[in-house]
Order: sequence, then C-alpha cells, then structure tokens
Amino acid sequence: MEKVVSALWADGPREPFNARLLSSLPGALAKAGASNIRINLRDAAVEPAKGLIQQWQDPQQDAVVQFWLPSANARFRGDVDAALAAHSARFHAWLVAESTIIPNTAHPVPKGTRGWGWSQASFISFLSDLPRIESIAFWHSHHTRIAIETQANFEYVQNLIVRPLTDNAPDYDAFVEECFPAEAMTSPPAFFDAVGDEAKFQANLAAMMDSCGQFIDFTGIDIIPTSQHDF
Repeated sequence: MEKVVSALWADGPREPFNARLLSSLPGALAKAGASNIRINLRDAAVEPAKGLIQQWQDPQQDAVVQFWLPSANARFRGDVDAALAAHSARFHAWLVAESTIIPNTAHPVPKGTRGWGWSQASFISFLSDLPRIESIAFWHSHHTRIAIETQANFEYVQNLIVRPLTDNAPDYDAFVEECFPAEAMTSPPAFFDAVGDEAKFQANLAAMMDSCGQFIDFTGIDIIPTSQHDF
C-alpha cells in the first residue's frame, strides 16, 4: 500500500466546492480503489485561525485529500486522478511515507463527521543549504520531540514526500498534519500548551521557533487551518 497526499484548488466559491468534496469525492475515490480517505477543508469553522496562515503558493490550495492505494504508479492511478480533476479546478499529488507520531486517541470521531477541534495542514520545504538526509534526521529526532513537548496537539502525523505524482507540483519536502483544540485557533498560549503560564508559553514558543529555523525554509511553505473529515 502507498499513501498519496493531494492539494486541490477550488473550481468556484469555497462553500459549494467543500460541499461537493464531502458529498461525492469519497465515493469516487473509493470506487477508484482508494481507502482510508481523509479530506481537510478550509471552511467557516476554521476562519478564526486565518492569522496562522503562511503562504507560498498563489493562489493557495483550498483543500487537502489524503488516501491509500495498492499502488500509486501512474499506470493504476487514472481513475483516482480523474476523480480529483472532476472535483477541482486543478490538483497536485505526492507519494508520501507516513509516520504517526501522536495518534488521535483523545478525540476519536465517527467516520463521515467533522473532527473535533481543528487541523493545521502544513506543506513544508527544507533548507536548501542543508543536505536532505540531515534535514530528515533533525526533523525526526530533535524537532519531533520539540513538537510533542511544546504544543497542545492531540494528533501529529508526519508525511515525508517521496516524489511528486503530478507534473509541476510545488517542490515540497513534507506534509505535516497536527490537530489542536478549537481555542488554539486564536490563543497562542492554548496552541503552545501554556494557558495561564506566561513563562512556559515564552519558553515553548522560543523552542519551537528555534527548532523550525534549523531545517525549514520559510519561503517555501503553505500552512493552512482546516476542518478534518475521515471516510
């Protein structure tokens, strides 16, 4: 089995675009052979988190779709690509290697319903002057510990991009998904697990920013708040 992450751009106003994704894309992907389908949407529920958006692509992606296939080889992916194309103005896709750092055991949600809290969906690029293998080693060791210890994330999934599956896809190195309580959309202390403790907040913020700065290229990232839906 191979995991695919796809970024979709809306083919019209975001609200009907989102509704169509939820209503018909999971079925179309399942019919094409996909399983464990997750759709991350930019919608009104995460509008309070717009201050956390970081942008490289213009226009920026409107949704993220994640799923598993027996094979992501282009020879077997035609119906999947057709389903994604039929539900968007355009899309890009990447083959990824998933690592679940924090599984969502705290707030499990029935299939087909919106996940609790909100999900920060991050497409990131590594620093170009650092060998890729060193970036991965730093990310998987030091930074993973920092992300666990300094944030109020109840789900944390790292997806290392293996290769792009579509022509001219943005040159990201990874896709990361982290889920937080709703209050973390507008409260930095809530995001950094330090409500009511200014010293802890400042320490956690500094540790996170220092760690990110050692391997992430901030000129090549797209970070979007989303609502998470599993099918």
